[in-house]
Amino acid sequence: MKYEKLSKDIVEAVGGKENVVSLHHCVTRLRFKLKSNDKADMERLKKMDGVATALISGEQFQVVIGNHVADVFAEVSPLLGLNGDVKKDEPKREIKNIKDVLNLLIDVLSKLFQPMLGVMAAAGMLKGIAAILLSLGVLNTDGTYLAIQAAGDGLFQLLPVFLAWTSANYFGMNGFTAIAVAAGLIYPSLGTMELFNKAHFLGIPIVIPAGGYVSTVMPIIFSVWLGSHVEKLFKKIVPAMVRTFLVPFFTLLITYILSLLVIGPVISNASAALGTGLTALYNLNSTIAGGLLAGLWMVMVMFGLHWGLVPIAMNNVATLGYDTIIGSLMAHSFALLGVLLVIILKTKEQKVKDLSIPAAFSALFGVTEPGIYGVTLPMKIPFIIACISAAIGGAIGGFFKMKTYTIGALGLFSLSSYIPKEGIGRDFYIYSAVCLISLIFGIILTMFVKIPKLYEDENVTGNTDEKQVDKKPENTENKMLEKEVVYSPLKGTIKKLSEAEDEAFASGALGKGAAVVPTEGKVVAPTDGTIVTLFPTNHAIAIETDSGAELLIHVGLDTVQLDGKYFYPKVKEGDKVKKGDLMLEFDIDEIKKAGYVLTTPVIVTNTDEFLDVIEIDKENIEFGEKLITIVK
Repeated sequence: MKYEKLSKDIVEAVGGKENVVSLHHCVTRLRFKLKSNDKADMERLKKMDGVATALISGEQFQVVIGNHVADVFAEVSPLLGLNGDVKKDEPKREIKNIKDVLNLLIDVLSKLFQPMLGVMAAAGMLKGIAAILLSLGVLNTDGTYLAIQAAGDGLFQLLPVFLAWTSANYFGMNGFTAIAVAAGLIYPSLGTMELFNKAHFLGIPIVIPAGGYVSTVMPIIFSVWLGSHVEKLFKKIVPAMVRTFLVPFFTLLITYILSLLVIGPVISNASAALGTGLTALYNLNSTIAGGLLAGLWMVMVMFGLHWGLVPIAMNNVATLGYDTIIGSLMAHSFALLGVLLVIILKTKEQKVKDLSIPAAFSALFGVTEPGIYGVTLPMKIPFIIACISAAIGGAIGGFFKMKTYTIGALGLFSLSSYIPKEGIGRDFYIYSAVCLISLIFGIILTMFVKIPKLYEDENVTGNTDEKQVDKKPENTENKMLEKEVVYSPLKGTIKKLSEAEDEAFASGALGKGAAVVPTEGKVVAPTDGTIVTLFPTNHAIAIETDSGAELLIHVGLDTVQLDGKYFYPKVKEGDKVKKGDLMLEFDIDEIKKAGYVLTTPVIVTNTDEFLDVIEIDKENIEFGEKLITIVK
């Protein structure tokens, strides 16, 4: 076992097997989830031969190994009692108050929706396109419309099935058994009135929520959580020779029946009580009721509690020709849209932008799930802002007792629901104003909060300090990786490369690295090497280090337009340089006056030839301080 000693040392340094929740690895790193990061000995790990560095990024405790990471992982796993990327039992969270409960719920929901966010955003866009087709006069019986609508709406209709799979992975249940439970809950016959009125199981009434379980979220999550415990129980008591089919048999039967008998009555009674209560409150004070209803609507949909109001609204439209209760809440998607627009503008995470743009498009047409589960709910504060903004709009609508004349249209096209047979009138204009107000409040309130970070940036290594990137002695018995340190050629403020104001650099397409905003007009050699290229305009220098790394130092962005003005080179192509040698001087003030951004990328252009390029995480840097570590 080549890495036996290193593996044992790593396990000890992360706090022992009792401190490890889960472990997996990527190309260069062991990625631990620990019960307590405080129990890990960061400094000991950094000094180990065979470890490049150790760091904390998001919820992960990462140990950078290099190209032998898979071999080390294979020897660390048995020491932890793990096989492959198997997750151990999660530590129980201490629940002290309602805030802890809500944080736990949001954390679980975020993890369950994470794997499907991309396709959910795409499906939401397809539903938006289908809505546009309807508005353009395409009949809802037309094959083109039906195909696009089905492609988009299928995921949302069968959402419990998708959640069954992710919930099974999270709670540790057989995925196919979980899907079978979900399929049973949305079985078409359960929605029939005959079954709704007459169904019993061994004499116990089966109560189905008014809208069934289609598109619901919490019922299937509860069912899979319950099923995971049932499955574990029968795995212990069923003989091995019949376990393959008897464990799923008992798990499916018991979980499904208990879900029907428990979840149905709870949701039905809660939604009926909520519907009755809000209707009574509306009659007493329509402003407060409208605000509460609109503000809580997205939460109610999450739990399936909104069905207590939908039948009331449909009955009002059928008997009175209009409804005022549902009418006050339809602008909630515009509140969410406002929040998403600001997130798109303010977030520094490309993945969040990629999710928020289609989510905003979907919200415009009333499809809120991608924006809720994919972006705002995991961020918490933005979701609260969306609810508050919707509540403000709902309160205004409630104050004016705004009427909707049809039920069904969503988002932008819900405007048509506020037009009576007589033509555009008071309710249309009020609702238009409510939508605009909800949108504006969503934008304004979100502008004043910090946008939380959702995903770890692979180029950002968390709590790195200078000791992390020290070279290890070359002659060690247990040498498993090589690494090269690139020192800062500039003095100034460090900026993540992903935040550079140039897409080519920010995307990493030209190579990984870091960026520095200089405060002094000098560029020194970041390491020993050879000047390969001095650009004719003198604004950029390419160096090949003695170890073969190709570095590019690009002073400012788009400064090629200065045609060499304000740049004064001190080296020429072919020159050998030592770390710290002066290579270039430039006039910071004049370049700024000319209107150019001085953000200076320092990148490894042959990144693909190395296992990893790790940038240091600190705010300010001096000449010659460690900036980048290249793992070979």
